Amino acid sequence: MPKISAIIPTYQHATSLPACIDSLLVQEGVDLEIIVVDDGSTDSTKKVLEVYENRLTAIHQDNQGSNFARNRGAKSATGDYFIFVDADIVMKPYALKKMLVALTSSTASYAYSGFYFGGKRFKPLAFDEEQLKSTNFIHTTSLIRAEDFPGFDESVRRLQDWDLWLTMLAEGKTGICVPEYLYKARIDGASRIGTQWMPKIAYKIPWKRLGFMPKAIQKYEAAKKLIKKKHQL
Repeated sequence: MPKISAIIPTYQHATSLPACIDSLLVQEGVDLEIIVVDDGSTDSTKKVLEVYENRLTAIHQDNQGSNFARNRGAKSATGDYFIFVDADIVMKPYALKKMLVALTSSTASYAYSGFYFGGKRFKPLAFDEEQLKSTNFIHTTSLIRAEDFPGFDESVRRLQDWDLWLTMLAEGKTGICVPEYLYKARIDGASRIGTQWMPKIAYKIPWKRLGFMPKAIQKYEAAKKLIKKKHQL
């Protein structure tokens, strides 16, 4: 049976981390290793991880950002497939098996699904290259073939998932959608930008004409501009 490496980058998520780990420990029908990379947390993350010390690999480092933490976890992983699971995500017990079946039944490089982000539902959309170039609809928590994983760009601080999928797309690698909702992001913790999340309609308002733009929108637009420039879109 192929092995899956679940890599959890975490920073100040001691409260939500146990539910995330517990949801991985009960995954059905897969060979799984769990790697948690503590990115310099100052809360009780170390104590939380001690409870699970015989069931996962814990790596502690100075705070260097989520992409550095993800890449460090990947370097320690031994799986045939990687999945990067944010520390406030809770997965359904059959999530990894569903993704693995979809991926191994295709020539795609990664499998993704629909999900809940706080109280909002993000639909599982079929893979579309042109749509991906326009906007990201694929979450970081997707199952990736280890041999196709190019690594995260550690200089990218926002929209890291979109940057990864566009990098892979440029290499001729595509994804496949599992048309189900397989996990939920609780969007809590000090590192989660979800506290700044605004409804979809807010991103369609012509803020420039109004002479004002919320900081969350400003940061999003700036990040989107950088990603498009990097990938020449």
